[in-house]
Amino acid sequence: NNSNNNNNSNIRREVVGMDQQQENDICLAQDEADKLDAQAQQKKGGWPKGKRRRKVLKDVNAPRTPLTGYVRYMNDRRDKARMDYPDMSFADLTKMMGTEWTHLPREDKQKYLEEAEKDKERYVREIESYQQTDSYKRFNKKQKQEIAKQRVDEEGSRLNGNEEEDKEDDMSAFDVPIFTEEFLNHNKAREAELRQLRKSNVEYEEQNSILAKHIDNMKSAVEKLEVDALQQRQHNIALQQHLDALRTTLTTNFTSIPLPGSGELASIENIDAYMAKLHNIIVEAPQDHEGLINTVRDIVTRIDLQIIDPKL
Repeated sequence: NNSNNNNNSNIRREVVGMDQQQENDICLAQDEADKLDAQAQQKKGGWPKGKRRRKVLKDVNAPRTPLTGYVRYMNDRRDKARMDYPDMSFADLTKMMGTEWTHLPREDKQKYLEEAEKDKERYVREIESYQQTDSYKRFNKKQKQEIAKQRVDEEGSRLNGNEEEDKEDDMSAFDVPIFTEEFLNHNKAREAELRQLRKSNVEYEEQNSILAKHIDNMKSAVEKLEVDALQQRQHNIALQQHLDALRTTLTTNFTSIPLPGSGELASIENIDAYMAKLHNIIVEAPQDHEGLINTVRDIVTRIDLQIIDPKL
């Protein structure tokens, strides 16, 4: 169960990251297209001497992997592009469509991105269900056995001296006579890679600079909010102290005056309700409570507001 949960988490992370890889897909497709013609002239194919192809098992019962928005656009555009440019090579078509996708307006990309998002959700549901089946368990077991077997074979090949042959073959790739066509092509490829790396490095540095400024702004905003919050708490404490002092003063001065009708006396617990009832009685029938009004007026006049709040 833990293994299945870990697999599900990995799948979610991989699927969520697909949208972020769309632009990388474009660069990879264009780079691949650039290499096709050079590979056709420099190399006729074949696997390096001494190397053994690692067998990759494919689970035919697994759900179909989702397509990114970029791949969906390529599939949708490819047939028409071939008709419009019948003499263009596959490499040039791929580069052209990659450039089109890069400059495609956001609203035109949206339908491909939405379809890709739905496909991702479908894949997550199906792969989670599939991982609970016996078919997946059998494939997983078989895959582990195959990997273990390949590791044993590779270790045996290394002990038999095949590793030295591999090293010689790898070194021979760099043993290119200078000033030849192959040498020039090799240098051009390396220079193109370096240019791309420098460009990426500059972009990353610019992004880091922007993020650093954004972080500094966020820190300043947080500090200001903390200062404002502290001032507001102090203000609230002062208001509460003022309110408590006012309640105590009113209770002390009105504790001997009963409310007409009910005879209720003021206390620290009911002072808010007492003052509200007293106000209603005076406002509703002032002519009937002239004596009470004069008493209240005398008490209010005697209250020392400086004791309640020194600022007054």
